[in-house]
Formats: sequence, structure tokens, C-alpha cells
Amino acid sequence: MELNERKIRILEYIINDYIATAEPVGSRTIAKKYDMGLSSATIRNEMSDLEEMGYILAPHASAGRVPSDMGYRLFVDRLLRRRAQAQHQDDVLNRETDALRFLERVIARNINQIDYLMRETAKAISLLTKYTAVVSEAVSAGDRVGRLQLMPLDENCVLLVTVTVSRKVKNHSIRAVSIPGYEELINMSRALNTELIDATPAGLTPAAKKRLKTAFTGYEPLLTAVLSAVTGVLNDGADQQVYTSGIKNILAFPEFYDNSKARALFEALEERDYLKLLLEESAGRNAATDVSVVIGQENALLELRDCSIVKTTYRLDGDVSGGIAIIGPTRMDYSQAVSVLQSMAKHINSALRALEEGKD
Repeated sequence: MELNERKIRILEYIINDYIATAEPVGSRTIAKKYDMGLSSATIRNEMSDLEEMGYILAPHASAGRVPSDMGYRLFVDRLLRRRAQAQHQDDVLNRETDALRFLERVIARNINQIDYLMRETAKAISLLTKYTAVVSEAVSAGDRVGRLQLMPLDENCVLLVTVTVSRKVKNHSIRAVSIPGYEELINMSRALNTELIDATPAGLTPAAKKRLKTAFTGYEPLLTAVLSAVTGVLNDGADQQVYTSGIKNILAFPEFYDNSKARALFEALEERDYLKLLLEESAGRNAATDVSVVIGQENALLELRDCSIVKTTYRLDGDVSGGIAIIGPTRMDYSQAVSVLQSMAKHINSALRALEEGKD
């Protein structure tokens, strides 16, 4: 049986109608709403073929049909292919304008930490799409020191602020029998930055170690604690932060009116390891659009089998990246989700470049 262009058009009409209404779609609806020049009987025959081929399903005793995961996959692959080939897309540009204006307001607040930008990005995506948004902190297998600062907390405690090149910011409280004065801490911070910026403690030369020991004369245990803390920040990929927004949005969809189904999904979305897993690269990635779409049963996590995930990555530089994902029902507006996601990734990349260059 041939999947010809007419069948594909009917499948797309079914998907578009089902996304909008959440109601099974019948042949008479297609005949009335879409000018195909075909009778209801002809459309019904084509729908019968699509059902036999596995692209649509008959829910319960309904006369209408709904898309299967296989049908959504065909629809999404064609959508991504058209987007990759398109030169001008007015609908995309309009959505990009909304995303850009939001991020411009965020960046205008003199933001110099990536965690705030990630939280606001997740919030913007959930507001724009009405779905659930997940954004991960940028990480790098070879992260390096960007800036270090030592500050006094009290007579027995020093605060170490570590900023990495991936814009990860971590604070460590280091206790000691005695701590240096404020001016000494400034000089120690200067020495640390001189020797460690764009480097790692493990890569220090003997000469660099000697210079640091001189700068920390009388406070060698503090130096040891500082280097240990910095090493932990650079090596601790498991400490990657993940930000979510709009988790409750899922309750607005009839697919999740079942309390047990909604509860299982909520519990999964509250687990950071689950969120990190779903942001990883997986089947469905389109190289031309740099977007991955995972549909229903394609999800590795059982709790997400009734959902689709549209995701992409943002990059600080070649080896530092984070993930962005939109989670919704399989009856998701894929065109909108892909548009917003691509726009957000582009503008996050621009914002991160500006932060890296010290711009506001």
C-alpha cells in the first residue's frame, strides 16, 4: 500500500485538528474544513488505509481517528525537513520576536550569572508555549577556571567564589583556625587568578605552585582547601543544575486528567537525574535544524510515554553546552515548540557570548 501525497495531506489535517481540539477526527470533518476536492467517502477510504498502515488509530468506539506515535513521527520529520529548507518563515519570526524581547529584558538587568538566565529562559519558554520547560546548566568535560575570589565571612571562615568558563558559579565556605585579613585575601585572590585562570589545579607547574605557596605564606592549609574546592567544581559534572518551569501546565491537557498518570509524570519531573537523562541526545535529532523530537513510546522513561519532548542545545563555546527541552502531550503543537526552542537557543547563545565578553 502506497503512502502517497494525498494520504500524507489527510494525515496532517487529522494531526492539526486533533492538536487543536483533542477530539477524534472524522472524514466528514476533513471534507468540510479542508478544500481537498474529495468526498467524505473517499477521505474515509484513505483514512482506513492510514489506519491499516499504523499512522492513525480508532480510540474506543469513536467514529473518528487520532494520530499514532508513528503518524506523529512522519508529521514531525516532514515538518523539520520543511523548516530546514525554508528561506523565510513569518510565523517563526513573530515567535522569535516574543522570545527575543523577553531575553533582552533579562539581559538588560546586568545579569552576570548563567543560573539566573537559565531560570528566566525556562520561565519564558513555559509562558510562550503553555508546556513544561526544562533547561540545564552549561557544562564541559574540560571546564576551566574563569575567576576566583576569597572573602572573609567571620574570624574562622573564608568564602571562596569560583566562576568557571562555562559560567558555573559555586560558593564554598572554608573554615580555618585563623584567616588572613581583608587586604591579604585580596592579594591571595589576585595570585589565584594569575595562576589558575583558564587552567586547572592539576595542571599547575611546579613554579606556579611555588608562587602560590609564597602568596599563602602562613596559611598553607587554606591554599590546600582552596585548590581542593576548585578541583571539585571543575570535576563535578554530577552537580549540573537543571531548571524547570510550567510543570503544572500539564494538568491543562485532558490526556493527564487521570490522577495516577499525572502523579507519575510529576514525580519524574521532580527528579534531577530523570531531567538530565531526557536532555541527553537521543533518537530523532535532525542535523539540519539541530532539534531532537522524541515522541511517546520513543521515550526511554516509562513515565514520559504519553509525552513528546522537543529539545536542542545551547553553546558557550565549542565544548561547553547545556540543554533546553519542551515537554507536552504527544498532541503537541510541534511547529510552535520547534520555533520557540530554536529561537531561544539562538538568543541564549548570543547572551552567553555577551556575558563572556563582559558586556551588559
